[in-house]
Amino acid sequence: MRRRNVKNAKARIVEHLDLVISNPQDYKGKWSSLFANENPIYLEIGMGKGQFLLANAKENPNINYIGIEKFDSVIVQAVEKIVPLHLTNIKLINADAEALNTIFAPQEIKKIFLNFSDPWPKNRHEKRRLTSYNFLKQYENILDGTIEMKTDNQSLFSYSLISFNENHWHFLAIYLDLHNQITDEKIITTEYEDKFIAKGSPIYYIKVEKGRN
Repeated sequence: MRRRNVKNAKARIVEHLDLVISNPQDYKGKWSSLFANENPIYLEIGMGKGQFLLANAKENPNINYIGIEKFDSVIVQAVEKIVPLHLTNIKLINADAEALNTIFAPQEIKKIFLNFSDPWPKNRHEKRRLTSYNFLKQYENILDGTIEMKTDNQSLFSYSLISFNENHWHFLAIYLDLHNQITDEKIITTEYEDKFIAKGSPIYYIKVEKGRN
C-alpha cells in the first residue's frame, strides 16, 4: 500500500520526545522505570495511526502501552492524537520491529498485538511477515504472556496459523469472523478494521501463548 508523506513528520515527532522515545535501546530492561510503575506492559507492533493503542490506554490506566511504528508519516498522526490527552501510560517508538531484541529485555512484555500487519504476499518476502519464524523467536524472548493477532487477509491468517503451530505456540482462541462471533463484549478496533467492518469483510483473529515442549 502506498503511504502518503506527511510534511515535516520527523520534525513534528521530535517536538514530543516525552511520548516518542528517541533512545529506546537505553530502556531495555528498564521500561517500568520510564512509566514509574510496575504495571504490565502491552506492545502493539505496527501501531499505525494509533486508534487502537489510544483507546486501550484510555480504558486501562493500570496497563502500560507501547506502540512501535517505523513510518514517520504514520506515527506522527498517532502522536498528534495522543498528545492532547496527556496520558501517562503510553509511549511510542519510531523504529522497525526487527530491533525488538535490542529494545526489550527477556519477558519484559506481557502482551503483543499484531493488528492488520502487512501480509507481504510474495514468497520471497516471507521473512518480513510479522508471524514468520524470525519474528516469532524475537517475541518468544521478550514476551511473558500472549499474542493477539487480527487481520482481514485470509492468506496471512492461514500462514500465521501454520507458523504458530510449527513453532510450538499454543492456541487460546481462533475466530474466522471476530465481530460476528463475539457479540457479548466490546472489541476495540483499528482504523483499518473499521473500514473492513463497514465493507462487511470478516476479521480473522488468533490468540496464542508460547507452548511448553
